[in-house]
Amino acid sequence: MEFYAIDIRSWTASFRYPNLISGIQPTLEVPPLSTVLGLINAAAGFYINHKQLSIGYYFEFQGKEIDLETIYMIDSNKGKATNNAKSNVIKREFLFENFLRLYVSDEEIVNYLKLPVYPLVLGRMNDLASVDSAGIHKKDLPEVDNADKIKGQIVPFANNYLPGVIQALPKYFSNTIPRQNIGTESYSVLNHNSKVSSNLKAYRDTIGKSEVDIYIHQLNFETM
Repeated sequence: MEFYAIDIRSWTASFRYPNLISGIQPTLEVPPLSTVLGLINAAAGFYINHKQLSIGYYFEFQGKEIDLETIYMIDSNKGKATNNAKSNVIKREFLFENFLRLYVSDEEIVNYLKLPVYPLVLGRMNDLASVDSAGIHKKDLPEVDNADKIKGQIVPFANNYLPGVIQALPKYFSNTIPRQNIGTESYSVLNHNSKVSSNLKAYRDTIGKSEVDIYIHQLNFETM
């Protein structure tokens, strides 16, 4: 099957665990779908109201460390923010030397990423990312049954039951203030050091010197 493969790199990245707001801030080792779709929105320069979307991706990093970060905690009064704030220091995990390859069939998404309107980030606003100048290719990837080289991605846990960190993650966020989660689901988070066998249909690509089976998410936002 033919896909556009888009290579994106960053020095740092951080993907916060949802609903974890105190203590050390760990990072997921693979970005959620919502992060990837947010990155596409930034490239487009506007909120894309997806109805259906086919997308896959592979992510790897060279290391993980802990940084100290200053945060500001804003007081509230009856649920409304005030002008009173105090600073605090927290420990935050981050990933460095990151590589993300997106797989899409929609050429319009490719055109957005060729010339992004807003800066691309992989996590926080200072986790700047860029598309490789020669990193956009059209590939005809072979279909694989019972994929046994799944790594560096997330896969829905329901009906698949793959090993790895199991985490409830949103697929997307609404274009409202405050943002609302759209389509939260449990996923197996499989880092690039995993190599998982499955009964899934996937598409095999060669990344670096290794073969990787890419799971394609079929998103239908009309039913959410």
